[in-house]
Amino acid sequence: MLLYRPKQERYIFIIQKTHYYLLCQVLEAERIIMKIANVRLSGLEMKNLKNVNYGKVSFVNARKSFKASVLGLYGQNGSGKTALIDAVLLLKYALIGQPVPAYFADYVNVDADSATLKYDLTVVNGEGKSYLVTYELSVSKNTDVLLQSPGLFHPGELFKTLIFDEKLSYPCRCANGKEIMQTVIDTRNTDSFGPASKLEVLTNGNKAVLNDLIVARKLTAAMSRSYCFSRELLDIIRKNCQDRHHLDIFNALVNYGNTELFVIKTNNTGLISLDALPLAFKYEEKNTKAIGNLAIALNGTTHIPRNVYNLVLKVFDDMNIVLKKIVPGLTISVKKLGEQVLEDGADGVKIQLMSQKNSKEIPLQYESEGIKKIVSILHLLIVIYNNASITVAVDELDSGIFEYLLGELLRIVSERGKGQLIFTSHNLRPLETLDRGFVAFTTSNPNNRYIRFTNVKNNNNLRDFYYRDIMLGEQNEIVYEPTHNEEISFAFRKAGELGGA
Repeated sequence: MLLYRPKQERYIFIIQKTHYYLLCQVLEAERIIMKIANVRLSGLEMKNLKNVNYGKVSFVNARKSFKASVLGLYGQNGSGKTALIDAVLLLKYALIGQPVPAYFADYVNVDADSATLKYDLTVVNGEGKSYLVTYELSVSKNTDVLLQSPGLFHPGELFKTLIFDEKLSYPCRCANGKEIMQTVIDTRNTDSFGPASKLEVLTNGNKAVLNDLIVARKLTAAMSRSYCFSRELLDIIRKNCQDRHHLDIFNALVNYGNTELFVIKTNNTGLISLDALPLAFKYEEKNTKAIGNLAIALNGTTHIPRNVYNLVLKVFDDMNIVLKKIVPGLTISVKKLGEQVLEDGADGVKIQLMSQKNSKEIPLQYESEGIKKIVSILHLLIVIYNNASITVAVDELDSGIFEYLLGELLRIVSERGKGQLIFTSHNLRPLETLDRGFVAFTTSNPNNRYIRFTNVKNNNNLRDFYYRDIMLGEQNEIVYEPTHNEEISFAFRKAGELGGA
C-alpha cells in the first residue's frame, strides 16, 4: 500500500455563517492519507430511528454489475424515506468527528430509549484489494451533561445527542496469515475501548496514553461527537500504531467522510425558495481540493473572499458544459459587481448569478425553481459520473425537475457513471429508466421498512408493476397503506362544516 504526506495539498470546506463565509482546512497537510481506489457505502441497518423500528437495505445491485452504485428509494409519505438520508448524514457527522446536532436525539423512536445504526462500507486500497468495514453506533438524548457542563450548551438547548456503543470491525491478519473479520474498537463496557489485544496494537502498548483515552472518551460524549473517529483518538493512534493496515483503514474512512460523502437534505430546496442558491461542489485541480456547500444570494449581491470567487468561476465553467446540454442553450455566469473588504479584513468580491440563454441575460433569480435545483446539485452529479470514490445522498431529488429529464439523467449516471448516488423521490419516471436492481421501496410495516420487489420479470415496467402492487398487494409486505376516496371526501366536507366554510 502506498502512503503519502500531501505537503502541498489543501482542502477547503466552505460554510456559510450569518453573512460571511468561513474557510477552514478539513484535513491538515501533515496527515497521512492512503491512496485508495474508492470507499463506498454498501449496506445500512437501523433500529428505532424515527418511524423505522427496523430497516435494512443493501446499496449493491445484486442483478447486474455496474461501475456506478445507485439506490432510488420510493414509497408512501411518512414511510421512512427521509430516515434513510438522515442515517447517512449521521454517518458523515461521525466520520468527520463533528458534534452531532441535538435534533438527532429527537429522531429516536418515541417507544425506544435509543436508536442503533450499523453501516457496511467497502474500502478498496490502491492495490485493488477490497475490505468490508462495519461501523455501529447508538444515539440517545443526553440530559445529564446539562447539569455537569452547562457551558457546552447553546441558549435554549435542553439536551444533547449522546453517541455511544460504537463498534468498528474489519478484516485483520491472524498469526496463521489468514485475514478474518475482527472487532478493532468496541466502546461497550470499558472506559477507553476494547478488545485489549487491539488496544495494545493501536497504541503500540503505550500505557501512558490510557488516561488520555479515558479523557477523550468523556470529552467526546459531552460534546456529542464520535469517539471512534474523534481527533483525540485518531491522534493517539497515528502517533503510536505501527501497523500500516490499521492506519490505512482509519485514514481512508476519515478522508471519505470529509471529502467524498455529501448529503443534500430538503432544506436546500427551502433555501432556494428563500432566494438563496445552495451550491454543492467538489473541485480538484493539481494540488488543491475544494469541497463543501456555498450559499449564494439570488435576490441581490453576495460578498465572498477573492479566492472563493476564483473557485466559483471554475465550478460554473465546468457546470456549464453539461448544463447547456440538459437545458439547451442555458448557461450560468458569475457577474462581478465590484470589490469590497470583508469584515475580517480579507479582500472580497461582490457577485451576482446571471442566466444566459438566446443571447439574453437575466438574473438567475427569475429562472424556475427546477432550473435552480438542477444548478444547485449539478456539480455533484458531474463528480458522481467521473469519480468512483464519491457518495451523494439526496432527499427528494425530483423536487422541481421535469420528470422526463430526471429519468434520463438517472439513466446516464447509473449506466455510465462511476460513483454512488442515493436518493429519495416521489416521481415514478425513474422506475422506467433505472435497472430495477437500483430501486428499493418502503413498506407500511415499521418492523420491515425497506424491501426489493420480487417476481418482477425482465419485460415488466417497474412503474406499472409498482402501481399494480399498490392496488393488489402482491409482495410479502404492504407497500401502501390504503386510502379511501369516500372517507377523504366526507372528511373534507365535515372539516368545512366545522370551520364554517
